[in-house]
Amino acid sequence: MYEEIKNAAQNAITELLSQAKCAAGQIVVVGCSSSEIIGENIGKGSTPEAANAVLDGILPAITEQGLFLAAQCCEHLNRALVLEREAAEKFGLEIVAAVPKPKAGGSFATAAFAAFRDPVLVEHVKAAAGLDIGCTLIGMHLRDVAVPLRLGTKKIGEALVTAARTRPKYIGGERAQYE
Repeated sequence: MYEEIKNAAQNAITELLSQAKCAAGQIVVVGCSSSEIIGENIGKGSTPEAANAVLDGILPAITEQGLFLAAQCCEHLNRALVLEREAAEKFGLEIVAAVPKPKAGGSFATAAFAAFRDPVLVEHVKAAAGLDIGCTLIGMHLRDVAVPLRLGTKKIGEALVTAARTRPKYIGGERAQYE
């Protein structure tokens, strides 16, 4: 099961990065319910093994493109994000004092915190793209104009997968109407 989850996660992130065309140095947010992956309700069956499989599937692809992963925590840490300190400092993000655990932050955020070189938690990011595994509601961490993406990978385990890229806001232009 570990390899299936890892491969599905790798396929999903590869598709996302291909379609989103993020520039090096940007942030990609990932929310992941390990509970949903194994067929449980979100928050009811936190599974470190499933979370580690997802992280092992996505982190290499993100870092190879020079991007930063923001791993979203669960609602018990107000959906804070695990991020490399380097990224937090680059974007001027305020660091908050918490350490995720499987039942307070979630297994995925816990796995990211253990895997990162110098992990910190921040409350908010404005990511260039995102992957939502198991209906974790990552939208609050995307830039203002999110564009849904259709991926071939529809599920990781039993969890639904959705993805988005972002684009700059259109202000004015030929479709705008003025009084």
